[in-house]
Amino acid sequence: MVRAAILPAVGAPLEIRDIVLPDPGPGQVRVRLAAAGVCHSDLSLTNGTMRVPVPAVLGHEGAGTVLAVGEGVTHVAPGDGVVLNWAPSCGQCHHCAMGEVWLCANALTGVGNVHAHDARGTELHPGLNVAAFAEETVVAAGCVLPAPEGIPLAEAALLGCAVLTGYGAVHHSAQVRPGESVAVFGVGGVGLAALQAARVAEAGPVIAVDVSPAKEELARAAGATEFVLAGAEGAARQVRALTGGHGADVAVECVGRAESIRAAWESTRRGGRTTVVGIGGKEQQVTFHALEIFHFARTLTGCVYGNSDPARDLPVIAEHVRAGRMDLGALVTDRIGLDDIPAAFDGMLAGKGGRSLVVFP
Repeated sequence: MVRAAILPAVGAPLEIRDIVLPDPGPGQVRVRLAAAGVCHSDLSLTNGTMRVPVPAVLGHEGAGTVLAVGEGVTHVAPGDGVVLNWAPSCGQCHHCAMGEVWLCANALTGVGNVHAHDARGTELHPGLNVAAFAEETVVAAGCVLPAPEGIPLAEAALLGCAVLTGYGAVHHSAQVRPGESVAVFGVGGVGLAALQAARVAEAGPVIAVDVSPAKEELARAAGATEFVLAGAEGAARQVRALTGGHGADVAVECVGRAESIRAAWESTRRGGRTTVVGIGGKEQQVTFHALEIFHFARTLTGCVYGNSDPARDLPVIAEHVRAGRMDLGALVTDRIGLDDIPAAFDGMLAGKGGRSLVVFP
């Protein structure tokens, strides 16, 4: 029996209760969690923006220590530190064959599996494959990657989503070059990682845009050279003013709301690139007229998981962390327990803080 955060139904509050985990079968790994990040994608599961089978154990950004492995697992062993990978690529579908592993058609097939049972015998699914909001989890072998050396396991949890996504949005999707201006909309965990990645890319100026003035200090510590209050009249105009009147070479949207996507687009210079990382619902309709698409010649791009390949990118990011170019701890504004996850969700809805990190004893 281990404690876990369960989503009983879409729209229902999370329940913290005991679950019964099976022993790892062939091709599976049992992990004792060190920490798990609380991400907007978890919130999107609770409100139905993203659909997965329920009831489910949520949590998809985590790291921990291997307790046991099933038959056939050779790349990790008991006692190893690992980072959870919520979107393992199959290596065989069309997208994987094209090298686009972040778009793997089979990455989320595991969400329909039975992950565990609660004390009443109810079947539980793994929300996004890895069920990291629990003291322990059992995952497919492809969902674990060796943790980078020299990085505390608790902070390594952030590599599993926020950092891969923010870093990848800047370096893979937008392909920011030295000296280019970057505007990042939304200073949560992913936005803070994007700001750090822009600093690594030697971008400038780097402009953070957020609804909360309290985020300015966080944003500047992460690498922002300027801060603009979102929702204020003319936020896009302010970004253009800070970039010589042209607009940012690159805008990275990390919110997933129609008005934020539109503002990011309007903040981008003629011929620039707008990358949308935020996950919005179907009701978030963004409109463009034909003339502006022609005239501005901007590129609007969706971005899944930072267009990242975790096996390729984790070692690169880890080297930036060890060299002091990126600071994982600076993304964390609250270290909490399992029982505090609902309050962390409320904080995200209110636009407060950066990343909340569930730290297990």
